[in-house]
Amino acid sequence: MKCYTPPVYKGISPCKPYDIKDMVLSSEEIEYVIKQLSKECCLSVTTLREEACEILEEMSHKLRLGAIRFFAFVLSKIFKQIFSKVCVNEEGIQKLQLAIQEHPVVLLPSHRSYIDFLMLSFLLYSYDLPVPVIAAGVDFLGMRMIGELLRMSGAFFMRRTFGGNKLYWAVFSEYVKTMLRNGYAPVEFFLEGTRSRSAKTLTPKFGLLSIVMEPFFKREVFDTYLVPISISYDKILEESLYAYELLGVPKPKESTSGLLKARKVLSENFGSIHVYFGDPLSLRSLAAGRMNRNPYNLVPRYIPQRQSEDMHAFVAEVAYKIQLQQIENLVLSPWALVVAVLLQNLPSMDFDALIEKTLWLKGVAQAFGGFVLWPDNKPAEEVIQSSLLLHSNLASLVRDQVVLHTESQDSDVVNGLLFRHITLLMCSAYRNQLLNVFLRPSLVAVALQKTPGFRKEHVFSCFRFLRDVFLDEFIFLPGNTLRDFEEGCYLLCKSEAIQMAGKDILITDRGDAVLGFLVRLFRPFVECYQIICKYLLHEEKEYFTEKQYLAAVRKFTSQLLDQGASQCYDVLSSDVQKNALTAFVRLGVVEKKKVNDCYIFRVHESAATRLEEMLGCKTPIGKPATAKL
Repeated sequence: MKCYTPPVYKGISPCKPYDIKDMVLSSEEIEYVIKQLSKECCLSVTTLREEACEILEEMSHKLRLGAIRFFAFVLSKIFKQIFSKVCVNEEGIQKLQLAIQEHPVVLLPSHRSYIDFLMLSFLLYSYDLPVPVIAAGVDFLGMRMIGELLRMSGAFFMRRTFGGNKLYWAVFSEYVKTMLRNGYAPVEFFLEGTRSRSAKTLTPKFGLLSIVMEPFFKREVFDTYLVPISISYDKILEESLYAYELLGVPKPKESTSGLLKARKVLSENFGSIHVYFGDPLSLRSLAAGRMNRNPYNLVPRYIPQRQSEDMHAFVAEVAYKIQLQQIENLVLSPWALVVAVLLQNLPSMDFDALIEKTLWLKGVAQAFGGFVLWPDNKPAEEVIQSSLLLHSNLASLVRDQVVLHTESQDSDVVNGLLFRHITLLMCSAYRNQLLNVFLRPSLVAVALQKTPGFRKEHVFSCFRFLRDVFLDEFIFLPGNTLRDFEEGCYLLCKSEAIQMAGKDILITDRGDAVLGFLVRLFRPFVECYQIICKYLLHEEKEYFTEKQYLAAVRKFTSQLLDQGASQCYDVLSSDVQKNALTAFVRLGVVEKKKVNDCYIFRVHESAATRLEEMLGCKTPIGKPATAKL
């Protein structure tokens, strides 16, 4: 049996899981909140204390070494069966080992699969590091035996929404802060809040990040380390499930029976996993010269304080910085390049042409700073054939032609959905991985296409408009528009696609190919938002709910695709539809208001018309930007 002796935080007070619960229930903050709620709700302190105990009982982990050993043994067998290898940057492991001994540590992985948290716990155990306590959705408790095994392996459970329950929020936040202050174990959670179905990084949720920062700002710990972790997959375990969910099929409820039914994946090959541990970020260093901790000293620590605007902005800034680091360290597999080329050459492509175009794209991705994992000791033909074999459910080589499987041999309709749409959305998820690297140069390319004359200030004005429209679709650091534009231009100059000539941008001979590819890569998102604008202008109801919107926009877009009026299948994705609605509310195209605990929406027709025309280049995109270029 493996000897497991992980390093511990130098300030740790040895304790058991039940000691943590006792500390929470006896904390001054919980005492204060219970007394306040007793006055507000006319409930006895005893009743509220009992409720707090029940919340804590549902929530808390029961970390046990025996369960961890068992889980590690089972996972090692499963991972060896379905993955060819797991690659880890050991330099990052060494830095994490030192960080864990110095200050409390928060692990912040990207989230693409349920495998993420299992793999991280397995790796930390294998490298003799403390197994983390992990924030998991309360849905997992519905899985008999598995839920309790997860609890004994370090999972603590949180409800998806707190519904304004002040006691639940107080107990949950105090539980997390107690584990952090004590240095009990690294705390792990996903900034995205849920798995990304589209392989694009989701905009961050700030609640848990605010909680883990609080002990530092209240001077209860000297520092806290935030560790960004990037997890990349050659093939995503849930790829087909995600496509169904994006097409409107409800997410299956987590259950033990569902897990057993899914055991057929044990006979499949999912390629490699790449786990990159980023450098630990010191919260103390991030806050230095940026945030003043003194306001936290003006009231007793146990009194909950409303978060200031400055603090909210700081939390958001840190969240986006961490996500940008996650994105920077994600690995691009050959398949991401191959499928991006195939989607621009439907329905099929000559194999030799695919090799040539993929190698060209590999060079562009590397010039843009992409972390491309390409076996140097193998010929390109073999690398691409291996990719096609790994993803044989999506594409195949037939008589020197590479064909995407957009038609089923049995039926064009699968579970009420078009087989073509399922395949194309699965492919688009892998293509989206490229946008992590290509986003800023792609926006510059689209801005150049929409700007006559190529004056730098006009191109920047268009870039700023596009960035603002797609703020909810991609990850941008707040207040960083000019720097994003400069980065996009720099990368295009580096790849010799453009040249800067005073106040003008010049496209080189090589630039047409690069810019054309980037425009086609980003075009689906522009077209999606245009189509949704058109739907909103056809919407007959004065007010509608999000559920009604999703059903109606799916019907509207399906009709466009069936009639051949559009080839933009990405618009069928519920992720894009929801992000577009959020963006339109932010941009004033749609009004959102709360009526009887339900949000309803109303379209501003003039604003929707103007946005649709601006996206379609029918209306100029406004005055040149005044930023110093």
